[in-house]
Amino acid sequence: MSSLVSFLSGAIDLAVVVIGFGLIVFLHELGHFLAAKWAGIRVLAFAMGFGPAIVSYRRGMGLRRGSSERDYLALHEARASGVAGRAGPRTSDEPISPTEYRLNWLPFGGYVKMLGQNDANPLETSDESDSYQQCPPLKRMVVISAGVVMNMLLAAALFIVVFMWGLKTQPPTIGDVAPGSPAQRAVPADPTIPAGLKPGDRVLSADGDTIKQFSDLALAAAMSRRGEPLDLVVQRPGVERPIRFEVRPEPGVRSRLLEIGVAPSFSNRLYNPTRPEEIAIIRDRLDALGLAGVKPGMRLVRAGENHAVAAASDLEAAAGAGTPIVLEFTDDAGTRVAATIQPKARVQSGFVRQPSGAISPVEHLLGLAPVMLVEPPSPGDNPDRQGLQTGDIFARVGDVRFPSLAQGIAEIRRHRGRTIPVDVVRDGRIVRITPDPTVRAQGLGVIGFRPGEAGEHAALLAAPIQNLADERGKDLGPSPAASLPIAPGSTIVAVNGTPVASLTDLREALKSATREALAAGAAGAEVVLAVLPPIDARPDAGTPHEVRWSLSRADIATLHALRWTSPLSLALFEPEEITLRADGPVHAIRMGVAETHRVMMTTYLTFLRLFEGTVKVEHLKGPVGIAHIGTNIVSRGTIALLFFMALISINLAVVNFLPLPIVDGGQFLFLVFEWLRGKPVPPSVQGAASLAGLLLIGTVFLVVTFHDLMNLFSP
Repeated sequence: MSSLVSFLSGAIDLAVVVIGFGLIVFLHELGHFLAAKWAGIRVLAFAMGFGPAIVSYRRGMGLRRGSSERDYLALHEARASGVAGRAGPRTSDEPISPTEYRLNWLPFGGYVKMLGQNDANPLETSDESDSYQQCPPLKRMVVISAGVVMNMLLAAALFIVVFMWGLKTQPPTIGDVAPGSPAQRAVPADPTIPAGLKPGDRVLSADGDTIKQFSDLALAAAMSRRGEPLDLVVQRPGVERPIRFEVRPEPGVRSRLLEIGVAPSFSNRLYNPTRPEEIAIIRDRLDALGLAGVKPGMRLVRAGENHAVAAASDLEAAAGAGTPIVLEFTDDAGTRVAATIQPKARVQSGFVRQPSGAISPVEHLLGLAPVMLVEPPSPGDNPDRQGLQTGDIFARVGDVRFPSLAQGIAEIRRHRGRTIPVDVVRDGRIVRITPDPTVRAQGLGVIGFRPGEAGEHAALLAAPIQNLADERGKDLGPSPAASLPIAPGSTIVAVNGTPVASLTDLREALKSATREALAAGAAGAEVVLAVLPPIDARPDAGTPHEVRWSLSRADIATLHALRWTSPLSLALFEPEEITLRADGPVHAIRMGVAETHRVMMTTYLTFLRLFEGTVKVEHLKGPVGIAHIGTNIVSRGTIALLFFMALISINLAVVNFLPLPIVDGGQFLFLVFEWLRGKPVPPSVQGAASLAGLLLIGTVFLVVTFHDLMNLFSP
């Protein structure tokens, strides 16, 4: 039943988006239509969609299924030849209009057909006095540009309504900084300020442009020039004056867009979904963290005795000592629940180059990486996990035994579209599963589970990392563990005789074993690891063998620099929100016009970055991608939907006025040439240019739609 309700809800959301997009297209074509009427050009058709007509209306012939064009032409020819008789059905004796209003089968746009004007066939002209060709060039320029003007006016009007009512959005406050990211390496203009952006920093401007919401910051990074610094001004809590930072955005490993490596701020309220299956998932995740009794929608108000919590990022300060933290939650009725959590040990973040050449992020401890496992699902995940269960540890994925997270994902992607052999460790024994990855986002294979790492359950390790790389793939040399004789699937059970049962225990035992060497400034230290062989190579309970590991001074310093973090993911909390609202009608108009201009300039900048290579074709969105994003936005309310439609309207205006044949911008250039030269562009040139433009746009449409579909079916 819940699946049916979810399907119907999704269908309604999609219908709302389609109707909204249809209204945008309708107003665009209405601009052309009204301008053509003003210019005295005969309009033959006002159509929504392409292809055959579903229904049509023509004054004098009425409403009918299909098109009335054949009957209209027959009547027109009969009158012209003076032949009497019935050439087609009529509904009245009033004059028959030359304009057919039609709704077509393919809902991907619309058009206004004028006498003597055919972008696809410039040779199709007319000598009639009310034809397109007989209209002065300046008036035709008005006709061609009227659709774009209507889109801009619509967007401005929608933005004015949005800002009058108030748009809920995420503030430009940093909630988290990724380790090793450009944001962590941000250089302050003031040498007395420590390097790096920090959670709680509020970004005021980027390269001089005011940042009003977090998406503005992400967009500023994505639209920056490769290799050039982004100048950020931030307000830091406890610091009187704004701080200026210089940060160089880098391509994200997953998005491939330029990023600085920050996440938005999340509130102190736990995510509170409405669907029963999502509520169950959130409760399961809370229970797994030791937060039994804590319910979705509660607020976290205190972490320990000395840390009041106003945002999810405040947990980091409480977790710094590494000791258990007592968390206090409260609901809207005032009910309080206390629970204790253990902070999570931070490990190192880096990159490795896969055999395919792809660069993958990896978390490791001096080159030791845990084995991949199946995490609990999150709301919205595909319920079909093809036989995999939460907690399954991967003993084999394809040709890789006991893979790390990076190795496992790479191997699954290598088998896209094919069945892949998978063994898991479940309840202490090996279980064979054969999931079937299918082609998904960016052409990558997925099985349908949420991947995680087994480091919290045991010091169960993948093969030691041989070589580390930076985010661009540059080789950084062997990892400290590269030469260790540890087979994939081995478990470290002790360090210098101190038992370990997880990667956290392993980190702390290594710290303890090297503390004296660190204090003495020694050149290095040797530790003795007790290692159990892989489970599939143990004839019985297994006997540990010793592995001696020599750590350098730099390795020891890196180890002791690792701190603690909160085990509660930011994704468990609801995003922090602010409301962008105008002070009055005049202010709303100013905000609406300014936002229209900003979005328009950003769209043009996107095409520039596309040619420069920092924006990829797969980042563009076609009808499928727009519909998918729109259905997610519908659930956020009417104002969010209106804002989205304003963005689409502006983008439609920009794309339509690009200097490409077959779209309005190309036709406008032809008219400028005709006006300056005194005669039209030769039909042969128009035809060749239109064909080239049609092929280009058709190719881009197919490529973008392909990537939209891949993204649509990604987990």
